[in-house]
Amino acid sequence: MTPTPLRAHDLLWVSEMPATADGTPLPDWALAACRQGAPVVVRRAPRGPDGVIPVGLRGSARSERCAATVALRTITRIITPEALASTTATIANDAPFAALRTLHALAPELSALGWAWGPTGGTGFTLASGLPVLHADSDLDLVMRMPHAPSSAQRDHLVGLLSDTECRVDLQIDTGHGGFALRDWLASPHKTLLKTDHGPRLVADPWSDVA
Repeated sequence: MTPTPLRAHDLLWVSEMPATADGTPLPDWALAACRQGAPVVVRRAPRGPDGVIPVGLRGSARSERCAATVALRTITRIITPEALASTTATIANDAPFAALRTLHALAPELSALGWAWGPTGGTGFTLASGLPVLHADSDLDLVMRMPHAPSSAQRDHLVGLLSDTECRVDLQIDTGHGGFALRDWLASPHKTLLKTDHGPRLVADPWSDVA
């Protein structure tokens, strides 16, 4: 397939086994996950030559994480966080994990803000693959595509939505140039850690300080 431009947090299914980023053999848990049909997730790192995409692999345990790469030509399916956001109405009110229940409760309000958004991390992985990686104490990870800085009213409204939830919510803001944690930006708005494809940078303004 010819994929659309890939962004961090996109989930990919591939037709060949990924290669580890450091050239070592894949750990046994990663091999097992790939054989189960688990997707890989696009991570922030420089793209390699000939369409090599940096990805991350995950297993069922929190310690099971591995940086890897896949060839662009091997991608057979892509699911974005935004696509997963459109499926949240199917989550039951009494879903078995707090992260899923929190997502179900927040989804209408987040969509009403007008920015593209979606679940990432274990919640997004579970919704996309059906594989059991969530736990009772799992956080809810979200990404919101925000190409311009919000107004103070928009910021305060977003903070209010996330201030009283059943589980901890970790929201990453994607500016198009990189991503940063909303929580960190609120704590230190003039010195924000912006994660980019070429490494993390401390910036005064994550929307304009990207040179």
